[in-house]
Amino acid sequence: MKYITLYIFTILFFTNALAQNIDSSMTIDDLKLESDSIGFNELDVDDMLNSVFSEKMDSMMSSWDIQNRFNFDNSEVTTLDFPKNLPDSVYINRLKEIEQVVDLSYNKVVKNYIKMYTERRRDLVEVMLGLSAYYFPIFEETLDKYDMPLEIKYLAIIESALNPTARSRVGANGLWQFMYGTARSMKLEITSFVDERRDPVKATDAAARYLSKLHDIYGNWHLAIAAYNCGPGNVNRAIRRSGGKRNYWEIYYRLPRETRGYVPAFIAATYAFEYHKEHNLVPRFPEIELSVDTVMVNDYLHFDQISAKIHIEKEQLRALNPMYRRDVIPAKKSKSYPLVLPNNVILDFVDLDTAIFAFERDKYFPENTLMDPTTSNSSYFTPVDIKGKAKVVYTVKAGDNVGFISSWFKVRASDLRYWNNIRRDMIRVGQKLAIYVPEKDKEKYEKVTNMTFSQKQASIGKSSAPTKTLETKPLDSNYEYYTVRKGDTLWDIAQKYVGISADEIMRLNELKNDRGLYIGQKLKIKRKG
Repeated sequence: MKYITLYIFTILFFTNALAQNIDSSMTIDDLKLESDSIGFNELDVDDMLNSVFSEKMDSMMSSWDIQNRFNFDNSEVTTLDFPKNLPDSVYINRLKEIEQVVDLSYNKVVKNYIKMYTERRRDLVEVMLGLSAYYFPIFEETLDKYDMPLEIKYLAIIESALNPTARSRVGANGLWQFMYGTARSMKLEITSFVDERRDPVKATDAAARYLSKLHDIYGNWHLAIAAYNCGPGNVNRAIRRSGGKRNYWEIYYRLPRETRGYVPAFIAATYAFEYHKEHNLVPRFPEIELSVDTVMVNDYLHFDQISAKIHIEKEQLRALNPMYRRDVIPAKKSKSYPLVLPNNVILDFVDLDTAIFAFERDKYFPENTLMDPTTSNSSYFTPVDIKGKAKVVYTVKAGDNVGFISSWFKVRASDLRYWNNIRRDMIRVGQKLAIYVPEKDKEKYEKVTNMTFSQKQASIGKSSAPTKTLETKPLDSNYEYYTVRKGDTLWDIAQKYVGISADEIMRLNELKNDRGLYIGQKLKIKRKG
């Protein structure tokens, strides 16, 4: 009988914040009083509610996992009245009452994110409250291990909305949204069969180690959190351009646009979770077992084998074990892997382990080997190992496509898609693509982004085909037209027209979200009056 090590995840909540001082030069009241001098009373609309976060939440709520693992018709969950338009003093006093190490500043930006969580996106917050019963104990145990503030757990709300299979449009993956290169540098395993960015335990450990390093650099949790999102380089540049200032709010406008909303959203998420009862937010629990144990497996095992022998559906196995990309645990005697199971079936697995491993073994593992991933499912492939390679950033130009770009940099198109989360080969003008090339050729490939199309084609021994002139459709006189500019979102554009909503612009122009926008695009706007 195969030996299986059994251990139980201890589900504990740590209630006391750690006694650790941070460099914070402004209190909540100070920031509120000084908001005029910093410019928060004149914030741009897009800064007050970043569309990136709305898009993440929309993606979360429409995902298969959420739609199929939560019962939104549950009679126990009712729509309650909830407080709206609370005065600033309520938010300020409540934030003061939260005993946290990370500074919980308050201003108009934070207020707008609080209202997003407590008023506009209550459905998602209730889902996340339910999921937090499973994930937060894991986060807190790890943060305690590294002597970090336990409230850092709320960062996962901003990163992934507690979706372990979340994948951003730039390729970040998992609960803590690690990019491929960063994940490998933090010793997370990524293969055709396993992606530890989606392992709640391993990814949380890596995130804690990474955040701890960032805090060592800046001595300030706001800056460490910002650097987690946009990288230390961007934070360092923001500090330098602001004359050496190291307060997050003082370098706010020097940071990338998405990062500006990152700390405010973190503060707002902390508030929403700490005061969800005051806002009548009711946790919605997934229809999967949240009380779980873990066994260590030391031989190849397919989810179908488990499902066939014990009473558990394969979808539940996937939900509890999101790190396995092909329903296969590629374990062997020299390298074991964890399998998370509900408490009510864990002993069945231990009792029936021999029968489970033997079930149709030749079908799943012919000659006791893993199946060739290229023949079983073409959507999976082994990404090129970027260890020892240099990162080059290429800016997409008009006329570019995935095939052209991969040929110019001599990389596989599949790797280019994987590094940058490109789906259906959709790229847009101005998009920044990360490409990994040999160290010795870095300088050569850095020049590619500034070449003309003809020069790039010539560099691989091909001539450029004549550019076809695109026919432009005549403009309809029944509508106004808006030309999309860099940085525009549908919400931004709607604010320029009285009585026009972002949803109306989407319907009129057959768009699904902001990703359908590109610079120079002509959008129909319904004339009023």
